[in-house]
Amino acid sequence: MLTASNILLYVADPAASAAFYERLLGRAPVELSPTFALLPLTSDLMLGLWKRGGVEPAPESAPGGAEIGFKLADGAAVDAAYAEWRDKGAEIALPPTDLDFGRSFVALDPDGHRLRLYALGEEM
Repeated sequence: MLTASNILLYVADPAASAAFYERLLGRAPVELSPTFALLPLTSDLMLGLWKRGGVEPAPESAPGGAEIGFKLADGAAVDAAYAEWRDKGAEIALPPTDLDFGRSFVALDPDGHRLRLYALGEEM
């Protein structure tokens, strides 16, 4: 059975993107070069930030066509994370909102990739 080990995002500037994710997630890159950065999301999952111009084959989709989701304990945790990320300079695409699945907000990274923090509703 295959196990996912990396999420790869294509970015304009891996160092700038790594600094953004380190500021928001509190995790330093374990690898950093002019064309690639790697940060731990969990003990089993890494976030790779690959310079868009060097990806083979070249990506066809634009940033924002998918999301990375971060599940939180409850709506209060969503609101607290929103305030923290906003204060750290994250661009907010959707402020905390109650949706059909629960409470959520969406931030954008420097390249426009969507980061959704959410808590499932009580009936989930």
